[in-house]
Amino acid sequence: MIAGVDEVGRGPLAGPVVTAAVILPTEFDLPGLTDSKKLTKKRRELLATQIREQAIAWAFGEASVIEIDQLNILHATMLAMQRAVSELSVQPSLVLVDGNRAPDFGIEAKAVVGGDGLEPAISAASIIAKVARDAMMKRYAEQYPYYGFERNSGYPTKQHRDALVEYGATPIHRRSFAPVQAVLDF
Repeated sequence: MIAGVDEVGRGPLAGPVVTAAVILPTEFDLPGLTDSKKLTKKRRELLATQIREQAIAWAFGEASVIEIDQLNILHATMLAMQRAVSELSVQPSLVLVDGNRAPDFGIEAKAVVGGDGLEPAISAASIIAKVARDAMMKRYAEQYPYYGFERNSGYPTKQHRDALVEYGATPIHRRSFAPVQAVLDF
C-alpha cells in the first residue's frame, strides 16, 4: 500500500495550506493523470471525482493560517501532510511525498522531486488537494468579495495586492507573509 502525498497553497497570501494523501489500487489507470498545475480546472474536477471514486483511500489535511504564521509555511505544510496520512482509512506501508523532504509519518517515507508528474498516487493527491482548496477559496470569496479569491485562490495577483492596500487584511490572510505584513505595518 503506497500513499502519495502532495500539497497546494504554499505560495498564497491567504487561506490554509491543504494536503491530500491517496492510495490507489495497483491496477489503477486514469488517462491524463499528472501534476494538477498542468490541467485545466474542468479536467482537474473531472479527474478528482474519478480519483475519489476509485482510490482505495484518500484523505485531506490542512494547516490553518494561524499555524502557518506560528510555524512557518514549510513546517505547517509538513504538519498538514502528517494530518492527511493519519486520516487515511488504510495504513500505507510507504508514503511518497512530492518535493525534496518528507515529514516523519511513523512509517517509511520517500521524497520524490517532481513526484506530482512522476508518481500516479502523488498526481492524484495533487489533483484532489487543488480541487478542494480552490472550492474552499471560492467560499471565502463570498465572505471577502474584494480580493478575487474565486479566481486567484489567494495568490498575490495585482487585484489581490491592490485589495489588500485598499481594504486591509482579512482573518484568512497570512500575517507572516511580507505583502500582508507590509499592509499591516503601514
